[in-house]
Amino acid sequence: MAKIMHVQTVLMVEDIEALKQKTGETSTKDALAKAVQHYLECEYTHVENMWTKKLEKVVKKRSKERTEEEG
Repeated sequence: MAKIMHVQTVLMVEDIEALKQKTGETSTKDALAKAVQHYLECEYTHVENMWTKKLEKVVKKRSKERTEEEG
């Protein structure tokens, strides 16, 4: 059985609204839950050089797309 904990934090209203928009959720609770779940599952949150890994992935994708367009 999973343990559940109630947590609270203080955030700017603008940040909450942006998070709701980005997650596609209408409630603060659902938007925060979705964001936390994404953070825990995202491959980039466990890497020290997160931005380097992300950029490498984008460069590979664009290189592949260009190769496909040319070929």
